[in-house]
Amino acid sequence: MSYSYYQARQYEKSIEGFKKLSGKEDSLAQNAMYLLGDAYLKTGQKANARNAFMFCAINSSNPTQQEISRFNYGKLSYELGYHDIALNELQQFLKTYPNSAYTAEAREVLVGVMASTSNYKDALTLLESIRQPSDQVKKFYPGILYGRATELINDNRLEEADLLLDKAIKAPFNTTVLPLVYFWKGEVAYRTGATEEAVEYYADYLKNPVSNNEVTVANANYNLGYAYLKKELYKQAQTHFEAVVKTPSARSGQVEQDAYIRMADAIYMQRDYKKAAALYDRAIQLGWPASDYASFQKSMIAGITSTTDKIRQLQQFQQKYPGSSLVPDANMEIAQAYLSNEDFKEAIPYLNAVLKNTKSEALKPRAYLRAGIAHYNLGNNEEALKQYNALLEQYPNSLEAEDALDNARSIYVEEGRTSEYIGYAKKMGRDVSTSQQDSLAYAEAEIQLSNGNFTNAISRFDNYLKTYPQGRYVLEANYYKGEIHLSRKEHAQAAAAYEAVASRVPNKFGEKSLLQAARLNFFDLKQYEKAAQLFARLKEFATTEENKLEAMRGQLRSEYQLAKWPEAVENAKELLTVKGASADDKLLSNMVLARAAQEEKNYDLAISYYKAAAVGGKGAFSAEARYQVAWCLFEQAKYKDAEKTAFEVINKNGSYEEWVTRSYLLLGDIYMKQQDFFNAKATYQSIVENASIPALKEEAQRKLKQATEAESKQNNISAKN
Repeated sequence: MSYSYYQARQYEKSIEGFKKLSGKEDSLAQNAMYLLGDAYLKTGQKANARNAFMFCAINSSNPTQQEISRFNYGKLSYELGYHDIALNELQQFLKTYPNSAYTAEAREVLVGVMASTSNYKDALTLLESIRQPSDQVKKFYPGILYGRATELINDNRLEEADLLLDKAIKAPFNTTVLPLVYFWKGEVAYRTGATEEAVEYYADYLKNPVSNNEVTVANANYNLGYAYLKKELYKQAQTHFEAVVKTPSARSGQVEQDAYIRMADAIYMQRDYKKAAALYDRAIQLGWPASDYASFQKSMIAGITSTTDKIRQLQQFQQKYPGSSLVPDANMEIAQAYLSNEDFKEAIPYLNAVLKNTKSEALKPRAYLRAGIAHYNLGNNEEALKQYNALLEQYPNSLEAEDALDNARSIYVEEGRTSEYIGYAKKMGRDVSTSQQDSLAYAEAEIQLSNGNFTNAISRFDNYLKTYPQGRYVLEANYYKGEIHLSRKEHAQAAAAYEAVASRVPNKFGEKSLLQAARLNFFDLKQYEKAAQLFARLKEFATTEENKLEAMRGQLRSEYQLAKWPEAVENAKELLTVKGASADDKLLSNMVLARAAQEEKNYDLAISYYKAAAVGGKGAFSAEARYQVAWCLFEQAKYKDAEKTAFEVINKNGSYEEWVTRSYLLLGDIYMKQQDFFNAKATYQSIVENASIPALKEEAQRKLKQATEAESKQNNISAKN
């Protein structure tokens, strides 16, 4: 009767009869569930259709109906918002029926599922494997490219991200994401030093701006301001910083505060000192964290017309901000002001203060040189030579070392001790007798470099370094070797060459070599211990705030990988408060503080830090943060909350297989605690069948065995009772 109603298209009547055959496992029941599902679809009852196809799918009496039902069950799960089930069902469908007539459509639906669960990594792979995608799937493509690119940017894999953003620009149906793509193209270009490109892409974004998390008009203008500062186009920089600043107040956000200060800097560089001073004054009055910097800059302005005023203001600065990182710079500027007035005796105490400060490594070569000059002008040649000696022994490769050697030579000549100078120079690593041969050998390599013959250049540089291991051009030879190897993606050789230069900091290539060596060891070679050391060294010798920030975040990332929580905690707290810290820096710092609290079983504190890290993030850290929140809740026996949070990882961070798989493992553990052995076994079994990470698959297999044994034990007890 039900079948007759179905054939007559009286679907509501047919449904009533088919429903009565549910729960059975014979071929009649399967056929009834199959037709029931179709009847529900034809009457717009998708949720009921999904359930009917589920019953049909678990019945193997008719393989063809089972195949179609499994597909429909997965597709309807997606359409009704059961994304985790849809993901699993469609993946299993494609694995079981690789040559099905529904394979192409299943792939397309699965692309939508993955996009909905932020599994951009697998969605991209799957989509690009579809030979003739439909327009609907093509519409997913730009968003998937953009989503995956932002994940890679958060993971600092900028080169890979940039390639995906380029694809998104060329992809059809990209109107919605195109402004976002332009913004991140600008960000990637800026971070990789391509300032011209950064300006172009940020400008493209501002032509049709939209907002999404970090993508805002304010951030675009802020970044453009910095790009123009790099290009030394100060008027344009001022314009963009002004666009960020609304009404400066004590409650202004970090970006607005920094934009205001940089606007003042841009005006200062245009020599409008009166206006710049007024802006610095306002920052000081508002009590912003950058008040010390603003006060320091005001002292520089005072020095333009009066060194006396400059000295007085810098001395006041030291009294007002004794803990400022700019105190060594203030001492150096006071000393330089005294030296320019030929008040040599007054300069010496301030130079000594720089030399005694443990946080002023980058300034010490200059301080030794200036101290030598001051003592020489006071007629104290012996003390002057001591200062030059200290400089040449401690910082032999610094820019000031050659000046120190020349000044020492003048003293030896003046005192009629020219014969002693040859021995002195040799003792300081400067063999005068071999300098001409040294120069010729280096010139051979440099010519090959200039002509673009990089293989020959490396060979000549190697010969030079072997012949003159302490030669005059050791820094240049190693640095250019590093550049060539890096361009060829020969990461280990590039790192070794840069490290050779970095080991001799300070020098003219030292800061960049430290940065490149640290990056290579962290991102490419995964040598986190060495990376931590190099980033720490960079932090000491960085001359720009940008490099100092990268050193701090690089050191913290390395310590995170090494699980050095005591050291990492202090660095995390410092990074959270430093001027110019980005959203990524705060995310990393919160992750470190969370892990440290978690290690001490302070789960509430850990959760608060993890939640701060997870907000708005798309990268690996955000995925891990969400998982760790779930884990902490599990440890607190808050199983319902833990379950909900584990599903958030699955639905929001699908590109990160490790954390998704760990979340499924945790779900299994939750079900075990609740003695829901059926769901525990199903969850572990799913991991065993689908996980690609061997260690996690083995863990799931072990836990599946435990769940099976626990269920059997429970059943035995029930049977006895």
